[in-house]
Amino acid sequence: MPAYRYQVRSSSGQTVVGVLPADSASAAANLLRAQGNHVLALTPIQAGSAGGSLLKRIGELNSGKPTLKHVLDFTTQLAVMVRAGIGIRSALEGIAEQTEHTKFKQIILGLKTDVESGKQFSEALGRHPKLFNALYVNMVRASEMSGSFGKMLDRIASYTAQQIETKKMVIGAMIYPGVIATMAVAVTVFLLTFVLPRFGQVFEGKEAVLPWATTFLMALSAWMVLYWPYLVGALFGVGIGLFLFLKTEVGSWWFDNMKLRVPIFKRMFKALYISRSLQTMGELINAGVPMLDTIAITGDIAGNKLYKKMWRTVYTSVKQGKKIANTLLQTKLLPHAVVQMIGAGEESGKLGEVLDEVAAYYTKQLRDAIKAATSMIEPVMIIIMGSIVGFIAMAIILPIFKMSQIVR
Repeated sequence: MPAYRYQVRSSSGQTVVGVLPADSASAAANLLRAQGNHVLALTPIQAGSAGGSLLKRIGELNSGKPTLKHVLDFTTQLAVMVRAGIGIRSALEGIAEQTEHTKFKQIILGLKTDVESGKQFSEALGRHPKLFNALYVNMVRASEMSGSFGKMLDRIASYTAQQIETKKMVIGAMIYPGVIATMAVAVTVFLLTFVLPRFGQVFEGKEAVLPWATTFLMALSAWMVLYWPYLVGALFGVGIGLFLFLKTEVGSWWFDNMKLRVPIFKRMFKALYISRSLQTMGELINAGVPMLDTIAITGDIAGNKLYKKMWRTVYTSVKQGKKIANTLLQTKLLPHAVVQMIGAGEESGKLGEVLDEVAAYYTKQLRDAIKAATSMIEPVMIIIMGSIVGFIAMAIILPIFKMSQIVR
């Protein structure tokens, strides 16, 4: 017989934890309630969990955290099963059996247990905020009240798929310059530490006739060869320091601000934040989520602290009875034309439809901005890399050419 680990609040108000054998989670919950307890948590104990094999434990450690792709697959499967008339408990059990990711499988089984214990599905999802964000939970909650659970899951799956695609496009655009920059640094270090030292004996004793560029590079090369451990340590320290700085409130504000100021990337990031904000807001409004909750969630999902602050200001204004467009007119983060369309949507009562159209337009703008940034980065990086390599090559060739003329 399966066993369940429970956590209950007794009639005296004390929290009690224990293990209870039962045929199912619902039977265990009913038994605990019959004893006058309020069930707080009920988790199935997997068979053999106390002495599981070493290979299984290693596999669990290597499985990693569930990703947005796992959430998309889960939502898509659940939508299909719900539309087919399968109950939520049976659907969760069936999806869990097909899920190979160990940690995500445990989460799905936990959702099933919560539903069997009497919790709403949205409440069960809310216990995993890192995996199911506020938008996901609120859209599910709205569908539970309206009775459109299957259709809402389709909308969530479509939204999640688009967010994954957008994330891939942005990461792809950032990888290319990173690879080129890494190659430029690697080639420069190779020339300074392996190539230039070979010419040290050739130029020895002829420092008076060497150009300043050659003298500078030879001194830099000798310093790098001699003190490379300190250089590596310093670079590592700077990297760790920068990472920790960006984790702070000041550092994250600075980084988010720089994303909107760097000439090549600012158009891309601005289109990203606008499309994400408006699409999120449109989805929530169309799902029937209250406006204040919609604005708060939009700010949290925007992905940039400047946009988050903008939506918080809108939240405060709407709470005071003002219109969204009137507040957005005071910011430079949204184009004036977008604010006008939001105002028109408010006046006509079709704000959700307007936001969907504007979000779709800015998603296309994002794709164009990524292509433009990639096409601009390529020649810039080639020019920079060529200039560095060319400068080093000329610093080596010029003195050799000059010395050959002196010999003649």
